[in-house]
Amino acid sequence: MRKDQLAFSWFLTGVSLLPALFALLALFAPAANAAARASLWSYRVVATRAHDIDAFTQGLVVHRGQLIESTGRYGHSALIVRDLATGLALRRVTLASDLFGEGAAVAGNRIVQLTWKAGLALVYDLKLKPVARFRYDGEGWGLAFDGKQLLMSDGSAHIALRRPDTFEVTGGFDVRDGGAPVARLNELEVAHQLLFANVWETDRIAVIDPASGTVRGWLDLAALRQGMRKPDTWDPREHVLNGIAFDPATGHFYVTGKCWPVLFEIAVDLPRDPVASSASR
Repeated sequence: MRKDQLAFSWFLTGVSLLPALFALLALFAPAANAAARASLWSYRVVATRAHDIDAFTQGLVVHRGQLIESTGRYGHSALIVRDLATGLALRRVTLASDLFGEGAAVAGNRIVQLTWKAGLALVYDLKLKPVARFRYDGEGWGLAFDGKQLLMSDGSAHIALRRPDTFEVTGGFDVRDGGAPVARLNELEVAHQLLFANVWETDRIAVIDPASGTVRGWLDLAALRQGMRKPDTWDPREHVLNGIAFDPATGHFYVTGKCWPVLFEIAVDLPRDPVASSASR
C-alpha cells in the first residue's frame, strides 16, 4: 500500500470513530457540570415556636428582637410586627384588597414592603405608619437589605439592586449554580455577606455570593415540612417553604412557610470562608 493510500485509510478510520468519541464526551459532560455545583450545607433545629396558620408568609425579618412579617393573598395581605417569643401580633397594618403583599425589608428606620403585580412598594416607619410609596416595573417577590442597598427578586434568576431612599435600580446580577440559572427566587435574607433565597415551590434555600451571583451552598429543609403536624387547612400546593430571617443577636435563622404552624429557629453550619467556598457535591 502506498503512503498516500495508508494515510487516507487512517483518515477514514478516524472519521468513523468520531461518533463514538462525541458520544463519550456527551456521557461525561453532565458529570462534569454536576461536579461544579454547590454542595448541601448542614443545619440543626435549635427551637420551635408557634406560627399563625392564617399567615401566608411572603417576607420575614428580625429587627431589634421582634419579628416583622409580610403576608399575601388578596383581601388578606398585611404587614405585622410580632413578639418573637410568642408570635403574637403587636402591630398590624392591612393592605388594600387589590394589593397582594410580598417580601419586606428593614432599611434604616423604615420598612419597605413589596406587592406582587401592582408594581408598588409600600414604605412605613417602624411603628407601621405609611410614609412613602415607590413604583417599579415587573413583579415583586423577595426583598432584603445588606446595609447599603436593597436586593429584590422578581421570580426569575435575576436580583436587582436598588437604592433604599428612591428605589432606583443601581445594578443587579443573575444567580447561577454550576453555570445553570436558578430561577423562581423568592423570599430573601442577607447574612454573613451572603444572600439566602427561597426557591419557590421547593424545600431549598440557595446561599448566594452577591458579588458574583454564584450559589455557594444549599439548605434542604424538606425534613422540617415533613416532620411537622399539618393543620386541617393544609394545602400542599400553596403552603410551601417561604420565609427567612437572620437574628444577629444569636447568629441563628428563623424559617417558616406559608400558613405553616411552626416557626423554626435553626443554626446553619457555615464553611470557614463561606463566600470563597464552592465545594462540589
